[in-house]
Amino acid sequence: MGYYCYILECSDGSFYTGWSTDPHRRERQHNSGRGARYTRLHLPVRLVYVEEHPNRQAAMRREAQLKKLTHQRKKELIERNSSL
Repeated sequence: MGYYCYILECSDGSFYTGWSTDPHRRERQHNSGRGARYTRLHLPVRLVYVEEHPNRQAAMRREAQLKKLTHQRKKELIERNSSL
């Protein structure tokens, strides 16, 4: 089982960062209103960035790091790694 850190782009251009074992399923959950409160208020969302990690702890650590980045830094990260 893989663990992933992901970034969603919300309808207003803001970003939401999380971790999951299946980021595409998680994107569907967010879009159906069963995700975080933040994304429910900023629907629809689009999966724009995914990183794989060896375990849950690593994915959660990376999620915390990504959440600390500014909007501009997240945007640059997404643009450099746009493979979705």
